[in-house]
Amino acid sequence: MKTDIASHLEFFVLLARHGNLAAAARELDLTPPAATKRLAQLEARLGVRLVNRTTRSISLTTEGETYLHHATRILGEIREMEDAVSSSRSVPRGLLRVNATLGFGRTTIAPLVSEFAKRYPHVEVQLDVTDRPIDLVESGVDLAIRFGSLPDKRLNARRIMSNQRFLCASPRYLERQGTPTSLADLADHQCIIHRQNDDAHGIWRFMHNDRSEVVKVHGMLSSNDGDIVLSWALDGHGILVRSEWDLAKYVESGRLRIVLPEFVLPSADLFVYYANKRNQSARARAFIDFLIERFKIPVASVAQPASL
Repeated sequence: MKTDIASHLEFFVLLARHGNLAAAARELDLTPPAATKRLAQLEARLGVRLVNRTTRSISLTTEGETYLHHATRILGEIREMEDAVSSSRSVPRGLLRVNATLGFGRTTIAPLVSEFAKRYPHVEVQLDVTDRPIDLVESGVDLAIRFGSLPDKRLNARRIMSNQRFLCASPRYLERQGTPTSLADLADHQCIIHRQNDDAHGIWRFMHNDRSEVVKVHGMLSSNDGDIVLSWALDGHGILVRSEWDLAKYVESGRLRIVLPEFVLPSADLFVYYANKRNQSARARAFIDFLIERFKIPVASVAQPASL
């Protein structure tokens, strides 16, 4: 059973993560009035206001930000201590917090978590899916699964899968509009834009003959959801950048074709990221090893499909 101080710290970290009392109360199996009372008691004990309340959400005060920073660090150290003490146990157990991108997390990582839970029934997995990268150090999340690199030197990473990006379009679109033979030809085509995080809108970057080339493309359709833009390409609306993980089955079936394969786009390799800890828990190691094992099956090559 957690001590009162650890319980208060965990409560406040959950409150900050969810941004409202009701969600934190649900995760801790408390009633909303009980959660409100708990926050009031914590603030009264400290003698400061930790959050600013509105009818639907909360925001942290300066004191609340300071409390959250130290609470996250202390809880992490407690978990490291428990992991170090129990590392001799052969069976992974305990809480593992995992974050993944929204669509990929729902369609691919969630089923893998189901498999992992059957293999390691003593590990409690909390899977959160978000459209933007999170701060692992501040959030208390153990592992983040992301395509491409995260610009955070505080993190370590292991590559789960190599994953190249390609330009693609449906045969129907190419028959109607023609197949581009150079990057300059893209100016005459409808390009479907996948808006990701803070990437510049409509800017596609390539490598060709050891030279970097940047192209500004345009189109009538854009979305921040990868499944949506892929469906638009399948419907014949234009040229899209997608990874081989997404494209393989459609290229194999002939529903999409690769265009300009000699122009290399930045890769979308799949990584699992984790905070730089000396004593990584047995459950985290087991989950990472499980992911590597499950992604060993190579994605069918789409660079030179037989239909082209």
